[in-house]
Amino acid sequence: MKKLFAVLLVLAVAFTAFAQGATEAAPKAADQVAIAMVTDYGDITDQSFNQTTYEACKAFAAANSLKFNYFKPAGDNTADRVAMIEKAIGEGYNVIVMPGYAFAGAIAETAPQYKDVKFVGLDVSEYDLCIDAGLQDLSNVYCIVYQEEIAGYLAGYATVKLGYTKLGFCGGMAVPAVIRYGYGFVQGADAAAAELGVAADIQYAYANQFFGDADITAAMDAMYANGAQAVFACGGGVFTSVCEAAAKVGGKALGVDVDQKPILDGMYGYNVTVTSAMKGLYASTTATLQKILDGQWNTIVGKIDNLGLASATDVDANYVGIPTGAGTEWSSSFTLEDYKAVVAKIFNGQIVIDSDSSSAEPKASTLKINYIGNIK
Repeated sequence: MKKLFAVLLVLAVAFTAFAQGATEAAPKAADQVAIAMVTDYGDITDQSFNQTTYEACKAFAAANSLKFNYFKPAGDNTADRVAMIEKAIGEGYNVIVMPGYAFAGAIAETAPQYKDVKFVGLDVSEYDLCIDAGLQDLSNVYCIVYQEEIAGYLAGYATVKLGYTKLGFCGGMAVPAVIRYGYGFVQGADAAAAELGVAADIQYAYANQFFGDADITAAMDAMYANGAQAVFACGGGVFTSVCEAAAKVGGKALGVDVDQKPILDGMYGYNVTVTSAMKGLYASTTATLQKILDGQWNTIVGKIDNLGLASATDVDANYVGIPTGAGTEWSSSFTLEDYKAVVAKIFNGQIVIDSDSSSAEPKASTLKINYIGNIK
């Protein structure tokens, strides 16, 4: 009996030691996380979507001593994106972060082949991935989309409240995210004009590309010459054409995706920025990577989360909005407290924003819209 007790005691001690070892080993498994970020058709210096995602991944990897690198496709097509994803996997990266709807096809092609790899798509919708690209198995995929219409609404509302009633919109291409930004912008400007009882109008166009050039600049010259006071540059590098035209006449512009004031003001030498319609790219990328590192991938995998407002009171905790610091041109006509009040109304359902992206042409009740369509 004593021998049996001794054997059981030894086994119990051994099991306890094993269990403790397993618990301690769990975080070490996360040390094997290796993060690769693949750019879409831009670069990590695009001062927008790619750059913010790159900076978030790089900072997270550095803070947690993880392997990290970025990969830039040779061209703007699915085959080249697939090539870079496979190159990253071949070099040992097992978390692939990809910003932009253009990755839907590449994810659909590679995710089923590399089941041990975690695929994270930013701004990749269910339509992009499951309907357009035809991927049904999301067992190693997690995607995030953002409620751009809210960010656009807040930017448009603020712009009119700040006194700008002659507006412009230059979208990149008429893809769902850009359409939602623009339609939200119109709805916010429309609401503010109605509240103030003022006449307001907007010239509304798409560059039909995500970069500026001489043709787009000429169209923006015409937009400002036709009375635009502030133009929403909504589409990656199209801000260069918007701001070049603005600078000629001392006009104003709005940024997109991130707080672009340091970039726009810095490049054009004066206070050109009214505000920016922002997505929480940095915050959502960091939060996702933290879940992976903490072994909580199972809580998000297979989902396509639609991120918007997370708080009625802590506006900086939200995944969409406008800058709460110097990135917005605050004044007595529109203060930070005014901004918090309108955010709370949206969060609580007192203000309902239409997220329809089925038509490139927006609609409004009070705001007069001059729809130009594609410039090129």
